[in-house]
Amino acid sequence: MKNILFAFILIGLSVSAFAQSGPPAGDAKVGEFYGQDVSAKAVKKAISTDELNKELKATPKIAKTSVKGKVTGVCPKKGCWVSLATDSGETFFVKMKDYAFFVPTALEGKTVVLEGSAESKTTSVKELQHYAEDAKKTQTEIDAITEPKTETRFLASAIKVVE
Repeated sequence: MKNILFAFILIGLSVSAFAQSGPPAGDAKVGEFYGQDVSAKAVKKAISTDELNKELKATPKIAKTSVKGKVTGVCPKKGCWVSLATDSGETFFVKMKDYAFFVPTALEGKTVVLEGSAESKTTSVKELQHYAEDAKKTQTEIDAITEPKTETRFLASAIKVVE
């Protein structure tokens, strides 16, 4: 019985030691990257968020692309998503592929190049409310989300700070 109890305690300590309690620390300086490094070629060929939105009107999913934009928000809970500004004043939502990396909140306001895949997706009310909760919105703001939203979603395998 003592061995079983010891095993559960050991597993619990291991899990809590690896659990992330917030976004990673860091200043998000030019040249820093998260996930894989973004190649110089991808940085040079990166398109704007609005160009990507135009491409997604012709095809619902793009398997591999690079996009350049300014970060307008970072998940304050873990750094597990970011949003980018578009020229049309909307937001562009980015998640990290396979939840494999996180970004510091210092990334907000920086210009980045993303590498990954994109699609036009309808996000459920429940998921939108979850992201609002992560962003520390008020309960009133969360409750005001009552309709699903069709938006561009980006799954990033790499993010590099370029400005």
